[in-house]
Amino acid sequence: MTAPQTYVSFPGTAREALGFYADVFGGELSLYTYAEFSRSDGPPDAIAHGVLSGPVALAGSDAAAGEKSVRLEGIMLSLLGTAEPEVLHEWFDKLAVNGKVIDPLAPKPWGASDGQVVDRHGLHWLIGYEPAS
Repeated sequence: MTAPQTYVSFPGTAREALGFYADVFGGELSLYTYAEFSRSDGPPDAIAHGVLSGPVALAGSDAAAGEKSVRLEGIMLSLLGTAEPEVLHEWFDKLAVNGKVIDPLAPKPWGASDGQVVDRHGLHWLIGYEPAS
């Protein structure tokens, strides 16, 4: 089954951002520079392509000169039910460091637990789970 892959254009912070997500979620991070891709539309050490493979897959690069970088409005990256509750709480707490908690990850009136956080790199996450049966 195929699914959309999140690919983020960062404003010159791809190395830091993708490293942050690797620290949060674990997995394997591969980074390739503009120089390695023979690109001349940005600094040689800028990230031309980076991929985080693991429990949460994410890819991105540094925006080239004149390209727009990440700005999310009306969209969230959902991790609803994607891991055990303890893991989801850990991810939420790590994403919240130097970010902004929109809605704490906690039980809600409809019975599930969820919350929203915008991390330090501007990605808006929806994280939650159903109660154990």
